[in-house]
Amino acid sequence: MVSKIRSFGIKGIGGYEVSVECFLSNGLPGFDIVGLPDAAVKEARERVRAAIKNAGYKYPVSRITVNLAPADTKKAGTVYDLPVLLGILSAADAIKPPAADCGFFGELSLTGELRPVLGALPMAIAARRAGVRHLFVPADNAQEAAYAGDIAVYPVHTVTELLEHLKGEAPFAPAPCPEAPLASETILDFSDVKGQENVRRALEVAAAGGHNLLMSGPPGAGKSMLAKRLPGILPDMSREEMIETTEIHSVAGLTGRSNPIISRRPFRSPHHTVSATAMSGGGSNPRPGEISLAHNGVLFLDEFPEFPSQVLEVLRQPLEDGQVTVSRVSGTVSFPSRFMLVAAMNPCKCGWYGHPSGRCACSQTAVIKYRSRISGPLMDRMDILLEVPALEYEELRTRAPSESSADIKARVDKAREIQRARFAGTGITCNAQMGPRQVREFCALDAAGEALMKKAFDKMGLSARSYDRILRVARTIADLDGSADIRPPHVAEAVQYRTFRFED
Repeated sequence: MVSKIRSFGIKGIGGYEVSVECFLSNGLPGFDIVGLPDAAVKEARERVRAAIKNAGYKYPVSRITVNLAPADTKKAGTVYDLPVLLGILSAADAIKPPAADCGFFGELSLTGELRPVLGALPMAIAARRAGVRHLFVPADNAQEAAYAGDIAVYPVHTVTELLEHLKGEAPFAPAPCPEAPLASETILDFSDVKGQENVRRALEVAAAGGHNLLMSGPPGAGKSMLAKRLPGILPDMSREEMIETTEIHSVAGLTGRSNPIISRRPFRSPHHTVSATAMSGGGSNPRPGEISLAHNGVLFLDEFPEFPSQVLEVLRQPLEDGQVTVSRVSGTVSFPSRFMLVAAMNPCKCGWYGHPSGRCACSQTAVIKYRSRISGPLMDRMDILLEVPALEYEELRTRAPSESSADIKARVDKAREIQRARFAGTGITCNAQMGPRQVREFCALDAAGEALMKKAFDKMGLSARSYDRILRVARTIADLDGSADIRPPHVAEAVQYRTFRFED
């Protein structure tokens, strides 16, 4: 007899349906799994055998063949343990076949308990799209999977519990669909920052338009402190952004019972020893890297020039396209990676070049060599280039309260509302994502603005990409000002954010 159980797998960050077909035949006892399984899938036979016996059922003494369809797609992980067990029991007539609108996934322990798996949310979304109405998942994955919506997700603790439910002997209720995100961790506040008003303003502009930003300054000037407070002024994520972000983190194994949904914009800060693969994603079974884990949030690179050149160059395509494509022998997958890049660096190796104290011991050649670690094409993709000066004593000793993140966020939210209305139906969410057509349409300058821009273009030797980025930043400044048109003061401020030249 052949039984079919509906299950699901992960490819990239998306789920897809897998049909688990089980066939019991005469002959020498054996257990074969076909359909391009990896080692973890093949090892399911031992977990399934023990779980069936410990659940009180007789393990069939037959030749067992399990096919995972589609057979030309590589299967990985432990998600197929539960459907394989149900397929064997159904093929052996030990239980009735589950209804056609039921789906299953989960890892088994030897005692028959269900353990959580990676990618619960994308698999639940795939199940909903495939017409599954009842989805049975490990209890620790239930709340995350329930965010898929319009599908009944049942939290299963043990095989015995599930079989009693399917028989109608002891049915249990599905997990409730969460109405709101869970409370998140405490966010650092800008009220802790002393001085640096120009830098705070630049961060506000960057947050309002989703712009990339590079800060340079001596040690202790507050670059990292300011960057870590950026998430507190970013606009709240929409439900669609939460689902998209959670899918990525779920596949990477960064969700669980305590944090089933990512409700805060991600802030990723990898160390400068990170590899190119860890940054972009990859592996034999490709997983998302840091730039994808920062999707819809911030990627903060401290000590920017200390990152290997091959790691920094990985950023160039995602900064333009909003996604990264990883090709391996097992296939090609694309991960979303639309993030704000915020970088910080010292002006030289020792960090004190140009400081009034004169303590820098670097030669001019050493300074140039240090700064040249950042390529011109990568620098061209930064919207805002900013100098962060060392604080004066009077600024440090002041006890006057600084503006809070809540006040700054209110202005950022207002600017983002203007942008959402402007780009409604286009798939663009902020000014930094504008293409050439949108730049021409929404970033037109008057005569005075054109004259100012021409002067800056000629004097600064800007590239076409830099020109467009200045226009995008000027558009954001105008939105913060509540202006429908870009005026000369908006252009002047945007140009000011590119006047500091790191290569000088």
